[in-house]
Amino acid sequence: MKPDTRTAMQRLIEEVRAAIPFDAAQARVCSGDCSGCSQKLLDYLEGELAAWEQRLAEGDRPSLADLSRLAKTARKIHRVLVRNGILAEEAEPR
Repeated sequence: MKPDTRTAMQRLIEEVRAAIPFDAAQARVCSGDCSGCSQKLLDYLEGELAAWEQRLAEGDRPSLADLSRLAKTARKIHRVLVRNGILAEEAEPR
């Protein structure tokens, strides 16, 4: 049986937090040439995850479109972080 959207969003948030180094040192994140500012992208994604955690805590029920949108955003940011040398390719979130 598939999980409800609240459970699926919680799992997605956990998976993204495990795959993306939000606690990486500033020197590691900003190290010269990059295609897209890794620090700004990490800050943006952290804000999105925190907002959804807050909404879930308040009892909000995400739609499938919300799940899809967050997953797509996380994948795109992951690709930029790989391109910038911050992450290895194999840890991409769903």
